[in-house]
Amino acid sequence: MNQMGSIREKVGLLLDFVENDTHGVIREQLEFLESQIASAANAAEDLIESHVVDQIHAMKYAKRNGSISAVDLQTVIEDMDSVTKKGMAFKDDSGSRDDMHPTYSMPTTNSSTPLITTDKNTMVGFDEQLTRLLDKLTGQRSNRQIIPIVGMGGIGKTTLAKNAYEHSLIVQHFDIRTWVTISQNQIDEQLLGEKLYKRLWSRRYLIVIDDIWSIEAWEEVSRFFPDNNNGSRIVVTTRISNVATHFDSSLFELSFLDEDQSWDLFCKKTFGEAGCPLELEDIGNEIVKKCKGLPLAICVIGGLLGRSHMTQKYWKNISKDLISILNSGEDENCSSILSLCYTYLPAHLKPCFLYMGIFPEDDEIRVSQLIKLWVAEGFIKLNQSQSLEEIARGYLNDLIDRNLILKQLGSTGRIKFCKIHDLLRDLSLKVAQKDEFICVMEDIQRGVERGRRIVCNEKNLQAKKKLRRHIVDQVNMRYLAYNKRTRFLVVKLPSSIDVLWNLQTIIIRKNKIKAPSEIWEMRQLRHVDIYELHLPDPPQSGDQQQHEFVLQNLQTLKNVVNFVWSEEACKRVVNVRKLQIEYDSRSKSSNDYFLYNICHLHKLESLTCLPYSLHNLLQNLTFPSSLKKLYLVGSKVHCKDLTVIGSLPNLEVLNLDDVSAVEPVWNPVEGEFLRLKYLFISYTDLVQWNADSSHFSVLEKLFLTQMYKLEEVPLDIGEIPTLGFLQLLECSESAAISAMRIAEEQENNGNEELQVRVVFDSKEKFESFQEKMQQSEDDDKK
Repeated sequence: MNQMGSIREKVGLLLDFVENDTHGVIREQLEFLESQIASAANAAEDLIESHVVDQIHAMKYAKRNGSISAVDLQTVIEDMDSVTKKGMAFKDDSGSRDDMHPTYSMPTTNSSTPLITTDKNTMVGFDEQLTRLLDKLTGQRSNRQIIPIVGMGGIGKTTLAKNAYEHSLIVQHFDIRTWVTISQNQIDEQLLGEKLYKRLWSRRYLIVIDDIWSIEAWEEVSRFFPDNNNGSRIVVTTRISNVATHFDSSLFELSFLDEDQSWDLFCKKTFGEAGCPLELEDIGNEIVKKCKGLPLAICVIGGLLGRSHMTQKYWKNISKDLISILNSGEDENCSSILSLCYTYLPAHLKPCFLYMGIFPEDDEIRVSQLIKLWVAEGFIKLNQSQSLEEIARGYLNDLIDRNLILKQLGSTGRIKFCKIHDLLRDLSLKVAQKDEFICVMEDIQRGVERGRRIVCNEKNLQAKKKLRRHIVDQVNMRYLAYNKRTRFLVVKLPSSIDVLWNLQTIIIRKNKIKAPSEIWEMRQLRHVDIYELHLPDPPQSGDQQQHEFVLQNLQTLKNVVNFVWSEEACKRVVNVRKLQIEYDSRSKSSNDYFLYNICHLHKLESLTCLPYSLHNLLQNLTFPSSLKKLYLVGSKVHCKDLTVIGSLPNLEVLNLDDVSAVEPVWNPVEGEFLRLKYLFISYTDLVQWNADSSHFSVLEKLFLTQMYKLEEVPLDIGEIPTLGFLQLLECSESAAISAMRIAEEQENNGNEELQVRVVFDSKEKFESFQEKMQQSEDDDKK
C-alpha cells in the first residue's frame, strides 16, 4: 500500500508539472515529456488494475495468487522519477521564460448557465460569392437547379453554404430546407428514401448535400429529389472537381483568401470586436502568411492565440515553431498548423480533443452524450464548486472557442450537437493511435489487451464469439461501443464480465443482450445503452454491506426489457437520471412489475416507457417528482393519466407517441403542465382537444403528427405568449385549416414570432387543403 500511495503522489506531481510548470519548455521536449508521462502512468494503471482483477479471481475461485511483486511497482516508481528528472532538466535548459507558456482558464460554467451561443458562422472573403449564391437560389428559373461549390478541405465550402442556408431571404423563400451530410463511406438511407420523395413532392425545397465524394454517390440519391418545376434548388459541396463539373451548371469554385482577407478573418477569430494591438500587428501578419490563405488554418491558429499571452515574445515563439514544422517538408492542407494548435492545448483539453476521433466521419455528435462520455472516461478534473458535467461543458466551450470543434445550435439556441472538421478528425486519429489512446480496427482481434478504447464499426463481422469471448480480455477497458448486428437473436454476456471492474460505458445499439447477475457488481458503470437489455433480478444483499452492491455512479440505463422494479432493484440504481423501459410479455400484467416503486428514483429526469403489451401500465406506474422529460410510446392513455402527468412539478417535455386515447375528448385542467415547454402528440384517437392559453402557459413548441381524427387545434393555443412553433404532420384537413387560422389571427394581432408549418403525405391531400383554404378566404371576403 505504501508503494500504491507513492505512485498516486508521483502521478499527481507529474500532472501538476505539465499543467503549471513547463514554462519555456520547447515544443519537441514537451511532446516527448507528455509521451513519457503517459507511458509511465499507463504502466502503473495496468499493474494496479491487473492486481485488482487478480484479487477478483482470487476471491471468486478461492485462490491466493493475486499479489504484485514489489519489484514491479518499484520499476514503475523509478520510471516516474526518471520522467520527473527529465522534465526538470528541460525546464533548466530553457531558462525562465514565463510568457512562453500558453495561458488558459479553467471553465466556470454552472448549471444555471445554459450552453448557449448566438454568433453566426464567421465568413470573410466570400461576400460576392454569397450574393451570387443567394441570387441563384431565388432566381426566376422554375426548373430544379443543382448548384455545386468546389474547393479543398478547410477552404470554406460548408461555411458559404451554411450562411446561405440560414439567410432570412432563403428561410422565407423555400417551403422545406434540409441539410444532408454524406460521408466518404456512407449514405444516410433513412433520410434519402421514398419517404423523402413524397415529402418533397409539390413543395419548393432547398437541399444542401455537404461533402459529396463521388458521382456515384450523387446518382444514388438524385432520384429522391423531384423536379416540381417550382424553383427548387440543390446545393452540393465537394472537394472533387470532376464531381462539380458533372452537373453541367455554373459552379462556385472557392480559392484561398488574399492577405487582406486572411488578416481580417484572423483578427475576428483572435480579438473579436477589439481589434489587433499595434505591437502585435507585424508578428501577427507573419503568422497569418504561413496559413497560406486557408480559412480553417487561420481560424484554428486564431483560436490558439486568442487564448494565449498577448505578447510579442510569445507570438514569436509560435512563429518559430511554425517555421520549423513548415520547413520539415511539404505541408499538405496546412496539417502542421493544425498539429501545432493541438500541441499548445492545455493538458486537460488534449484527451477531450483526441476522443473526438471515436466518432465516424461527418457524424453529428449529441452534446449531452459527449459530456457524459468525457465524464465516464475520467477526463474531467474535479473541483469543489462544480459538478463533473458542469466542468465538462466548460471544456467543450473552450474547444469551440479555439475553433477545434464546430457547434450546431438547437431550436432553443443551445448547442445541441457538435461535429469536428474531417482534417481535424484526421489529426486526432493520427495522434490518438500513435499514443495508443484509441484503437480503430476492422475486427476485434487478440493482442489488443492494452488498448484503452477500441472502436469497431465495420461491416461483415461475425461478432458473437468475439463479443462474448474476447471482451473479458480487455482488463483496462472503460468504454465499450459495439454497433454491428450479429446473426444471433440474443447475445449472452459471459459471467466473467465483472472482471472489467473499471468499465464505465456500454453502448450496444443493434443487438439483444442477456446480462449475467454479475453485472450488478460492476460499480463503476455510469452509462448502459443497449438495444434490448434483459437484466436479471439483483442478488439479495444478505449479510454484506448494501453499499457494496449499489451502482452509485449509474446515470443512464436503456433499454431494459420486462424488468421487475422491486424495492431492492430501485436501491441498486438510486442515482439513475435517464431510464428507458420496455414490456413485451403477454403472460404478465403491469402489477407483476412493481412499477409504483419507480417513484423512489429521486434523481430521475428522463423516462421513456414502451408498454407495448401492458395497456394498464400508467395506472400502476408512479412518477418521481424530479421528472423533466417523459416519453410514452404505444400506450393506452386515459384523461386521468394526463391529469397525473400534468401535475408533475418539473415536467418540461412530454412525448405521446403512437398512444391510444381511451376517451375521444381531452379537457385539460387549469394548473396542470405549469412548466411544460415541448409537447409532441402523434397517432392518437383524439377527436376534440379543449385547451386554451391557461393550460400550457409556458409552451414553446407543439408538434401534432398523424392525428387523423382531430377536428381542430384549439384556437386559443395561439394566445400562449411563449409559443414559437406549431407543426402539423399528416393530420386531418380540418385540423390543418384550424392551424392556419391560428397563424392568420396571430399575424393580424402583430405576433410575428409564431411559425406554423403544415405538411401532408400526398400531393392530392395538399391540393385539397389549398382548395379549402382558398374557399375559406373567398367566404371571408363576402
